[in-house]
Amino acid sequence: MNIMKTLENKKVAILVENGFEQVELTSPRKALDEQGALTHIISPQKSEVKAWDEKDWGDKFKVDVPLTSASADNYDALVLPGGVMNPDYLRVNPQAIAFIKSFFEAGKPVAAICHGPWTLAEANVIRGRKLTSFPSIKTDLINAGANWVDEEVVTDQGLVTSRKPDDLPAFNKKLIEEIKEGIHNRQKQMTA
Repeated sequence: MNIMKTLENKKVAILVENGFEQVELTSPRKALDEQGALTHIISPQKSEVKAWDEKDWGDKFKVDVPLTSASADNYDALVLPGGVMNPDYLRVNPQAIAFIKSFFEAGKPVAAICHGPWTLAEANVIRGRKLTSFPSIKTDLINAGANWVDEEVVTDQGLVTSRKPDDLPAFNKKLIEEIKEGIHNRQKQMTA
C-alpha cells in the first residue's frame, strides 16, 4: 500500500519547556511524521526536555534546536503542547513569546492544545479569535479577548485548538489540514 505523504518538505516546530504533557507532543509529532513533515523540538532547554506523563514525570526528549537558535522563518507551522508547567514557564520567557508571535505575524498555522493556549494570551494574538482549551484557563483566555468555546477542536484562520488529550485525533487531523492550506492571510491581519 502506497500512502501519499502530503506534508513532505514541510517543517514544523514544537515548542516546549520541562513539564509538557507527553502525549500532546508524541501524538501530533507521530501524525506529522507519518505525513512526511520534519518536526523539531524547540526549547529554552539546551539538550533535553522532560515530559509530564499524566500524574508523574515522563520521558526525556532530545532538543533539536535550542530556542536561542530558532527562527519561525525556518518553519511552516508551530505546535504548542500543554501540560500545566510547560506553558507557565514559556509565557514568562520573552524569547518564547516572540517566537510564538512571529508565526502569527507570518500567517503560519499554529496549533495549541490543553493549557498550550495560555502562551497565546501572553503573546496577545487571540483577541477576537474563536478557540478552546483546558477549562481551567478559560477565564484567562476570555480576559485576553478570545471567544472561548467548549468543543473538541476549533479552527480559526490557521489557529487550531483543542481541550485535552482525548481530543488529539481531531486536533491532529485539523493541524495537518491547516498546514496543507499554508499561509493564512487572515491570521496575519488578526495580529496587526
